Amino acid sequence: LKELPVLACGDVEGRLTALFTRVQTIQKKAGPFDLLLCVGEFFGSTPEAEAEWQQYKTGAKKAPVHTYILGAASQKAAKSFPSADGCELADNITYLGRRGVFTGVSGLQIAYVSGREALQEPAPAHCFTSKDLSALVAPLTGGSKFRGVDVLLTSQWPRGVWQYGNPPEVNTKFCGSDSVADLADHLKPRYHFAALEGAHYERLPYRNHVILQENAQHVSRFIALAAVGNPAKKKYLYAFNIVPMKTMEPSELVKQPQDVTENPYRRTAKDKPKTGFNATPEEDESSSSVTEERGVPMDKTNSPAGPVSQGSFNKSFKKILKKQPPQPTGPCWFCLASPQVEKHLVISIGTHCYLALAKGSLTPHHMLILPIGHYQSVVELSSEVLLEMEKYKSALKSFYKSKGERCVLFERNYRSQHLQLQVVPVPLDRCTTEDIKEAFMVQAQEQQMEMMEIPEHTDLKQIAPPGTPYFYVELDSGEKLYYRIQKHFPLQFGREVLASEALLNIPTRADWRECKQSREEEEASCKQLRDDFQPYDFAWED
Repeated sequence: LKELPVLACGDVEGRLTALFTRVQTIQKKAGPFDLLLCVGEFFGSTPEAEAEWQQYKTGAKKAPVHTYILGAASQKAAKSFPSADGCELADNITYLGRRGVFTGVSGLQIAYVSGREALQEPAPAHCFTSKDLSALVAPLTGGSKFRGVDVLLTSQWPRGVWQYGNPPEVNTKFCGSDSVADLADHLKPRYHFAALEGAHYERLPYRNHVILQENAQHVSRFIALAAVGNPAKKKYLYAFNIVPMKTMEPSELVKQPQDVTENPYRRTAKDKPKTGFNATPEEDESSSSVTEERGVPMDKTNSPAGPVSQGSFNKSFKKILKKQPPQPTGPCWFCLASPQVEKHLVISIGTHCYLALAKGSLTPHHMLILPIGHYQSVVELSSEVLLEMEKYKSALKSFYKSKGERCVLFERNYRSQHLQLQVVPVPLDRCTTEDIKEAFMVQAQEQQMEMMEIPEHTDLKQIAPPGTPYFYVELDSGEKLYYRIQKHFPLQFGREVLASEALLNIPTRADWRECKQSREEEEASCKQLRDDFQPYDFAWED
């Protein structure tokens, strides 16, 4: 099993050169390391710190290892982050985001929460709320297969982590957050890193099960790190090797070290603070508003279509207009009520979504599922729109199955202003789901992009907060692949992979512009497709 060498670091406070010089020294002795994970305050507020950061931001200097950082832990530092969403801040330096789960291609799973616990509503930009934590925990722990995460990154310490363990050199009366303690208790991380207290503290490993009452589980290690370059020379860098939990034998994973202690968070119910964190997250956290256009040129790929010119369409159209969905700020090729829409390409109209033949389709049955209202990406959809999108997905799966095909769905939230969920059928006898997955992974790697697999019970919203550019694939097995777009992304990537020799083997059709049909041909194809799809079309019955 492959061990991943990882480094963790405490508050950097803008001392980037000091940190990366030290990292390079360690790399020479014990490297190379795959990742550097930074908790606590990354940016400094002095002019020197700002000047140092500019060198990395402009590319004059480069971090020697992939560095992932948490967001601001103070009002002052909040201005250093362009938005609440994760993004690449400089070459090799990535801000993870407010909260979420990051899964590397190796399967290593890292959960993270930026900032401090909010003491008031509305929460300031550098704080998290109980709702943030619920939204992180619920999808992860919802499945019966959940055992824990490999790594948890928080800036604040978990309150009471020292119970049953060795005492830290901090004033425990004022240290840590109850919500972070609750989070650690739920997520059972194998390693939990935190900072902000200016102290180094390696707690003895603790159990995640009750002896003789529960099956053995892995142990957790909590490690707090000091600030980079602190005068007392307290430890601020921690190196460790880790085999991702998902690739380990259970018997190996649950081995208990000699010095293991009781779980510090399993206090009796009456002692446990009421954090409000266990409140169930609201049904739908997304607002139905649209993120502002980011000034990017829109490409008209697969521009689909508006209404069918029958009475059934007029009825649906009235239904749509009654309940106004989000509207675009300018012309849009995909809003159903828009004059730009090519109405002859529409196959089916629901209440919140519609189905259209893709313009310049890859195969004769290549379709798009689109929201009727103006939403930019899946992560911005409200719950009723998502629900109907799922209905269309399962209708299409049944339709393709009847034709001996499996379907691949993909979305590119980059240089597009209206969500287009591409649905491409692949004949069952051409390739397996595993072949499709491998083709996406390998062809992404060839272009220096690392696609990661999203855990089964993780919601895309957790990984990609609204505004994050991303590329996303869903396979017929339910497996999902995700790539957070850094700077540039090949616009036709999804089509190129599917058209490649390994899959459909139609490389000349990779570019939709090469596949354009005349208006008459499109109308004929659509009429045929509408008739074929009708037995599976739930919207037809409404």
